[in-house]
Amino acid sequence: MTAVDFLPFVDRLAQVSGEAIMPFFRAAFTMEDKSAGGVFDPVTEADRAAEAAMRRLIGEAFPHHGVIGEEFGATDEQAEYVWVLDPIDGTKSFISGLPLWGTLIGLLHRNAPCYGLMHQPFTREKFFGDGAQAHWTGPGLHGESAARRLFARPCSGLDRATLMTTSPKLIPKPLRPRYNALEDKVRLPRYGADCYAYCMLAAGHVDLVVEAGLNIYDIVALIPIVRGAGGVITTWDGGDPTRGGAIVAAGDKRVHEQALEALNAKS
Repeated sequence: MTAVDFLPFVDRLAQVSGEAIMPFFRAAFTMEDKSAGGVFDPVTEADRAAEAAMRRLIGEAFPHHGVIGEEFGATDEQAEYVWVLDPIDGTKSFISGLPLWGTLIGLLHRNAPCYGLMHQPFTREKFFGDGAQAHWTGPGLHGESAARRLFARPCSGLDRATLMTTSPKLIPKPLRPRYNALEDKVRLPRYGADCYAYCMLAAGHVDLVVEAGLNIYDIVALIPIVRGAGGVITTWDGGDPTRGGAIVAAGDKRVHEQALEALNAKS
C-alpha cells in the first residue's frame, strides 16, 4: 500500500476526531494539568475523546498497524505502518477559545513519515501532504469548498524572514540563548501558533519555524506537509526530525542553512 491508499481513511479519522472535539470548543469542560508541577501542560476531555475515537477506527480497519498517541501512549510501534496522533496540538489555544490548534494525524512507513494531515474542524481546514506534494482544503470566500496546492515561498535571508515559535519560554533554558541569537537576526518574530505555524510555512506565509522539546506526535504529521510544499525540516543539528526534539523548518533552503548557522554558532 502507498500513502494514497490511506487517504479516504485519514479523512474518516479527521471526521470522527472533529466530531469528538467540537462539542468542547468554547464550552465548559474538565481540564487537567499533566505537568506535575512543571510548565503548565493541559489535557482536556476533548483530547482523550478524539484520540480514543481514532484509535478505535484504526484498530477496526488496520489491526496490524501500530499507534503512537499523546494521550494513550504507544502500541505496536515497531509495526510496518504506525499512526502518530495528536488529537489537539495547541491545547493552550483550545482552552483559551482561540482557533490556533489542530488535530495531527501522521503515518509512518518503516519509521519514515509518509503522510500527514492537520485538521482544524472549527475553521473547516485541512492541510495535508505526502512529502512530494502538499495541499489545502477549506471554505472559499462565499462558503463554498475550495482547494489548492501549497508552495513554500522563497526567502533569500534571515533579515527578510518571518519566524514563528509557539513561545520562547517553551524553549528549554539551555537552548534559549541559541534561539534568541537567531530571533535577533530575523525581520519579524511571531508567537503562539503551534502546528498552524508549520502549515502557514507550507502555505507561503511564514519563512521559518523554530521550536524545541517536541515529541514524536508533535511533528510526524507536519513533516510531509512541509516537505511536500518544497520546504526543509530538520533538527537544530541538521538531523532527522521524525522523533522530535529541537526542530527548525524553513520554506527556503537558504534560510534553513542560515538558521542552522545561527543556532549552532559558538558564543
